[in-house]
Amino acid sequence: MSDRPPILFVHGMFMTSASWAGWEEYFSARGHATHAPDWPHREGSPSELRQSPPEALPTLGLADVLDVYRSAIAALPEPPILVGHSMGGLIVQLLLQEGLGRAGVAIDSAPPAGVSALSWSFLRSNVPVLTKRGKPFVPSKKWFAYAFAHTLDDAELERVWSTYSVPESGQVARDSASPLAKIDPRADRPPLLLIAGELDHIIPASLVRKNHTFYDGPPTDFREFPGRTHWICGQDGWEEVAAHVESWLGETLPA
Repeated sequence: MSDRPPILFVHGMFMTSASWAGWEEYFSARGHATHAPDWPHREGSPSELRQSPPEALPTLGLADVLDVYRSAIAALPEPPILVGHSMGGLIVQLLLQEGLGRAGVAIDSAPPAGVSALSWSFLRSNVPVLTKRGKPFVPSKKWFAYAFAHTLDDAELERVWSTYSVPESGQVARDSASPLAKIDPRADRPPLLLIAGELDHIIPASLVRKNHTFYDGPPTDFREFPGRTHWICGQDGWEEVAAHVESWLGETLPA
């Protein structure tokens, strides 16, 4: 039995737990038990979900997603390391505030309520999602290319979009600006690492830096990776990001 703590991976909007497959393999090989629960309404293949989104999907809110991960943590034998991407990064920050993990890593993370950006790429990527009410937002390949993966060639973009992207509830995004997503920047909590991708459109690196400076007191580290988009966890070279997370955990957590 490994003495390394478990890792709970939290995917973001428009994704499923399949987006963490490489990371689960990477950290499992290093002695961690890994877990990657899906958000609600992810039953079926991405292509099936895009063609016929679940009827209940538009009502899905941030509180529903948080409950999935609270339950998953409660079922573990010890507090896990939390690793989240995009909206999953905000979920990691909220769970850490509740004292539910021993350390957190938030990659290209949506920010807490009150921390925002006005860059064109942020608005172009997010406004269509935020204004979608009563119906799911189904990511077109064109939207996905701009928001997630604008550096991929056409063939790789087609593979990534068709393999991983799923429809989403705009309510989760709206809730991220509500009191549900408020964080006390001075509250005591476990260590947190914020990671940004230099070329990210939907969560610009400047917004992750702003998220980093928002905190005042608890241990919070920051790292920006050049040449990375929002597809940072699957983009060529993702192993370098995973290795940095591994190194940070080794330096941050007691043996």
